[in-house]
Amino acid sequence: MKLLKYSVVFLIINFLALYLGNLLMANGPRTDWYKNLNQASWTPPGWVFGAAWTIIMICFSIYMAWLYDSIQHKVILLFSIQFILNVIWNYVFFNQHLVGTGLIVITLLTAVVTIFLFKYFHVLKYKSLFIAPYFIWLCIATSLNMYIYIHN
Repeated sequence: MKLLKYSVVFLIINFLALYLGNLLMANGPRTDWYKNLNQASWTPPGWVFGAAWTIIMICFSIYMAWLYDSIQHKVILLFSIQFILNVIWNYVFFNQHLVGTGLIVITLLTAVVTIFLFKYFHVLKYKSLFIAPYFIWLCIATSLNMYIYIHN
């Protein structure tokens, strides 16, 4: 029962991050600025982003519920940093068009998720696979941001 409660709390927080990020990006992917950028050939179609983030946040919420249940106070700061970086990337990249700063932010976010994946693997073991979609997606997103930074 406790895990279900934690999962719901993390689902609310994580989907709040997506909501805030969406607000702050100001129609980012649909703007002329973004459409006119040189983009990587591996850039997924727009619908993939919504589907991917939905799956990622469900898996990450379950992961965080298990981790929080195991070592509560130790993960809140790292989770908070992840939340902030996730939200501000949208503002920095899409709203302010600061591609280089966005690359720094998303690289830091990828580093934080990497810390979750490896530092707490001994705690969650195979359950750590639930953070793998987030890690993989951030690697792809970082490469897309880097491509835009290099080629524009």
